[in-house]
Amino acid sequence: MNYNPEVTASVLNKRAQGYFPAYMGIITEIVGPGYLRMLMAIKPEFIAPNTFLHAGTVVTLADTASGFACMAHLPNGASGFTTIELKTNFLATARDGALLCEAQAVHLGRSTHVWDATVKHVETNRTMALFRCTQMILYPTQVRANS
Repeated sequence: MNYNPEVTASVLNKRAQGYFPAYMGIITEIVGPGYLRMLMAIKPEFIAPNTFLHAGTVVTLADTASGFACMAHLPNGASGFTTIELKTNFLATARDGALLCEAQAVHLGRSTHVWDATVKHVETNRTMALFRCTQMILYPTQVRANS
């Protein structure tokens, strides 16, 4: 496992500033080998017109957790990653409170990572969603000199 301990929760929270995860109020709590945990408070703006939590809110949290976990596990020489596939099974909903997401590594290869994430409602400890995503690991392109 290629865990980079210098990628701490504090580093990830600072990196999120000015971007979508910070706008959503997502906070990284813990990052460690093969694992990451995040929290997000449910805001009234996250409720869909059907009066339930918008599914995109849950996917945003799970994808962010998996992506930030990937950042902490990039192989040597990698410059970043991009999500190439994701799937979510929704099991419950909520209208208030907070969400907890735990991401766990399933596969940490040189060209792809696979992460599973579970989203729970903090106040009830009810599992709201099961999420899996695949990330493609990116490497810098080499510039070839014209001869």
